[in-house]
Amino acid sequence: MKSVLVRIQEYSAQASGAEKGVLRFLRENPEEAAGYSIKQLADKTFSSAATIVRLCRKMGFDGYKELQKSLLYESALRRESTRPMEQEIKKDDSLEELVNKVTYKNIVSLDNTRKLVDLDILNQCVELLDRSQTVYLFGIGSSLLVARDMYLKLLRVNKACVICDDWHAQLLQARNIRSCDLALIVSYSGLTEEMITCAREARLREAPVITISRFEQSPLVRLADYNLAVAATELIFRSGAMSSRISQLNMIDILYTAYVHKRYDECMEQFRKTHIAKSEGPEENQNAL
Repeated sequence: MKSVLVRIQEYSAQASGAEKGVLRFLRENPEEAAGYSIKQLADKTFSSAATIVRLCRKMGFDGYKELQKSLLYESALRRESTRPMEQEIKKDDSLEELVNKVTYKNIVSLDNTRKLVDLDILNQCVELLDRSQTVYLFGIGSSLLVARDMYLKLLRVNKACVICDDWHAQLLQARNIRSCDLALIVSYSGLTEEMITCAREARLREAPVITISRFEQSPLVRLADYNLAVAATELIFRSGAMSSRISQLNMIDILYTAYVHKRYDECMEQFRKTHIAKSEGPEENQNAL
């Protein structure tokens, strides 16, 4: 089942004038809207109860009550994903407390990301990955490490892919991309200007764009065909990009595993062909073992 905010975003392009106002309010104020009665929402958006009921059904809900419940659930999940942990890292924390807090953050981030997975969107991303001639990977900083992990995975199954560490080279990638290729862009914040520029260039060339980013509307996500949403409960040391990196890597694993499953026999054969034994390493490395 698609998330309510995904459905709102997808339906917006075909919505009528009266519906657009309702959708805009729901998208920008989901938590506030979840607390409104249908009459209050109609008054707030200068529409009518009948318009809202029809809109709910067009988006696949039985009625306003079901939409309301979905908004409440997703709002609670977003709060959990973005709120700071009750006990942040403190100067006087013991080593054991540090271990517990970091581990807790990562566990919560992974579980919240699992809850955010939209199977319809994931399936569409697997199809795009499968159909693409070449996968162009983009990322900066810790997100580049995540993108590079996907690069190595795709090499194992002989899927054509390209990645560059230098941003200028990534921009050239985006300007050379074709409509038959795929841009996979990793950015937790969705606010990194370099990644937004690459996404915009890829869209200009009619290449499909998949992002791995947080569960929020951001400039980058708005440029994507599909966003594989991740959750994170970051510690105050944001520069370390801890739980966000864990959830991004988990999403890469999910996408890759789904792709391998789709091409199971072919990929199993590739795993056998591309396995590198320790005995194949340089002689000095073997002597060190």
